[in-house]
Amino acid sequence: MTVIANRRSVMTLFSRPTDIHSHRARLVLAEKNINIEITSVLGSELPEDLMDLNPYHTVPTLIDRDLTLYDSRVIIEYLDERFPHPPLMPVDPVTRAQFRLALFRIESDWYSLAEEADGPDGKLSSKSKKMLRESILQSAELFAARTYFLNDEFSLVDCSIAPILWRLPVYGIDLGDKAEAIEAYMQRVFARRSFQQSLTELEQEMRM
Repeated sequence: MTVIANRRSVMTLFSRPTDIHSHRARLVLAEKNINIEITSVLGSELPEDLMDLNPYHTVPTLIDRDLTLYDSRVIIEYLDERFPHPPLMPVDPVTRAQFRLALFRIESDWYSLAEEADGPDGKLSSKSKKMLRESILQSAELFAARTYFLNDEFSLVDCSIAPILWRLPVYGIDLGDKAEAIEAYMQRVFARRSFQQSLTELEQEMRM
């Protein structure tokens, strides 16, 4: 991880090494092979640059010359449009809207529960574990239908799902015997070069 030298001339991502929102931004960067400086934010103290540029003092935060973005969904969609190859969203407006709805549901149903693990003990409550497990399993048919989620091409939806599925052992979630399609999906996604490159050392340790 490199500290930025000049935020006005170098694209920079402020990222926490175990944060799911930061992870999906890093996965999009790796998928598109974008050269960028990544500043790793550790502990509770934030870099002065981040505090000056982001009024919410959150990560991930993306700096691209005079532009500052600080919502992970806004960041990943911006990166997909700023660097259009390979495209990670469909061109067709109807399908694109369906993908955006899927992103909304993943954030509302999965990320909202997983964010509980960002607390001091890094754990999920029994209720949250049960709700997250059931919600993932309810999508088993969608995991089985195509090569990737909703599509045969890797997309921003997959970039958002993968960080959650990678952390299931940390969350204490076992999907059980009815998750063959989800397990196969995980094997495909986790084997991608971009996914392996997106992992920090702390994230690699989550499945060791």
